[in-house]
Amino acid sequence: MNVSDFTFLINNPNAVNEKQTLALEKIVAEFPYFQSARALRLKGLYNQDSFRYNYDLKTTAAYTTERSILFDLITSDYFIAINKDSYLENVEKIKSIEVVSIEILSEKESLPAISNLLEQSILTTIEQSTVVEAEVLSDKIAYKTIEITETKLEIGKPLQFSKNEKHSFQEWLQLSKITPIERGETLNFKLETNQLLDEKNKKTAIIDKFIEVNPKIPPISKDAIIKDFSTSSSEDKSYLMTETLAKVYLEQKKYLKAIQAYEILILKYPEKSSFFANRILDIKILQQNNNKQ
Repeated sequence: MNVSDFTFLINNPNAVNEKQTLALEKIVAEFPYFQSARALRLKGLYNQDSFRYNYDLKTTAAYTTERSILFDLITSDYFIAINKDSYLENVEKIKSIEVVSIEILSEKESLPAISNLLEQSILTTIEQSTVVEAEVLSDKIAYKTIEITETKLEIGKPLQFSKNEKHSFQEWLQLSKITPIERGETLNFKLETNQLLDEKNKKTAIIDKFIEVNPKIPPISKDAIIKDFSTSSSEDKSYLMTETLAKVYLEQKKYLKAIQAYEILILKYPEKSSFFANRILDIKILQQNNNKQ
């Protein structure tokens, strides 16, 4: 990729195709802190509806000096522009997939009486192989169930953040915050550490100033109305809850949190209660089959 091609993509990010994404990947590998190249590569993965987009979003955030700029980028109109007709068509195809149950029938009762030791030995071998085949088939069914359920839940699809979902965005990036990127002089780790120390020093200064002023707390009047903060806490959580945040929990395999998220969404949007209820059932299927593995 030459300079003119790169400049063209900077001005036309929706034009990033699969071939150009691979070329950008080579540039990023050679220049890992080239932030505009990383942003274009991220856009390319988004354009392809790639399962790698969600993971790469974390990596890009880790290499970005100001994550609020990255958030503004991925929620901008030109970034999230996709072929809606094609997307909706794929969603309808996924919804039309039917799960076919398989029943394993035993033929043991139909076998004739065995009197010969050799025949008994052969029968035992057949039964043992049947059990093994049944177990293999059961594993295949469980795997297929997980695969179909993940498709229905759109796991691996690029997460769609809106401008008012900074909380969801931060939840998705929480793992990358605590994992420093290895550099020659561990510069990124030092920056993260310095930021944490600055925040701690600010909080300490506020506490010291409070102690220095030595404020006196007046006694509470008998007629004073005491506010119940327990309800406001739950209201805050309800306010922050979105479908994107529920999907974030799913991508992170936090199934219990995902279920709780959809339960809150049922209360917030009763008109979509049936859709959210089906999501909860699918998550429970996914949770059960993952625990078996």
